[in-house]
Amino acid sequence: MTLTIGVDIGGTKVAGGVVDDSGAVLATTRRDTPADDVAKTRDVIVEVAAELAAAHPATAVGIGAAGWIDASRSTVLFAPNIAWRDEPLRDYVSAKVGLPVIVENDANVAAWAEFRYGAAHDAEDSMVMVTIGTGVGGGIVLGGDLVRGATGIAAELGHMGLVPGGHRCGCGRLGCIEQYASGNALVRFARAGARQEPHRAERLLDLSGGDPDAVTGPMVTAAAHAGDEVSREAFAQLGTWLGMGLADLVQILDPQVLVIGGGVVDAGELLMGPTRASYLESLAQRGRWPVAELRTAKLGNTAGVVGAADLARRR
Repeated sequence: MTLTIGVDIGGTKVAGGVVDDSGAVLATTRRDTPADDVAKTRDVIVEVAAELAAAHPATAVGIGAAGWIDASRSTVLFAPNIAWRDEPLRDYVSAKVGLPVIVENDANVAAWAEFRYGAAHDAEDSMVMVTIGTGVGGGIVLGGDLVRGATGIAAELGHMGLVPGGHRCGCGRLGCIEQYASGNALVRFARAGARQEPHRAERLLDLSGGDPDAVTGPMVTAAAHAGDEVSREAFAQLGTWLGMGLADLVQILDPQVLVIGGGVVDAGELLMGPTRASYLESLAQRGRWPVAELRTAKLGNTAGVVGAADLARRR
């Protein structure tokens, strides 16, 4: 049995785990992320990996980080939530821990975990995963390998153009799917509905103290489960846009399985129902033939650790 270490770097925590070759997590540890301090963040990653390596005979370390990772899986070119620019993370951690290290984008890591051990474990060689959180991310597996592109930054699925001249995205473009099918979009839809039709958003406004601007994603989910009409419509809007984007991906990539992950998936059929309906409708004639089955992710918060560890094993 081969053991490797996976480290998942988030905006608030660095989580690490020892993973065997069946995908089981045997031990875990975590630290807070000092995201505004490059050196401290780097050293926290070292602490997590070193603690696990000291207690287990691990052979390599995989690190999942939000941002653009270069083609050699060594340098974080840019990270949106941590002050990293051209950060040589692989070599630094490897020198400190004394093990081989690979660095990979966090959505790629999660996608790989779902392909190997999660919702798409039965797919022969292809899968697309779309993660719906604050923003929209994703990972693509074709021919049994992650699609990383010429420079290592492929599969930025949240920045596919969906609406010409639409909302401005943080990437600088207009109308990206992230502006219509993310957790932030869900909140925007719900706030607008609560302002325009407060009589249909009573449960939501009860949760937000009567202030539409105080509405949060968890409030929208809770209110929707309780039958709040505006909150349910916000999920329907998100699902409609997401389904349209998924149909485009299927036309281009023709994967065996589509996996939807991220925090918003916890809403269950509130999201998946309208997403599935929009996806099938948007395929038009293509929908008459076999197309990728739509599934929800299974590994949850462990996907980052499991995927990073498995990629390190296969380095």
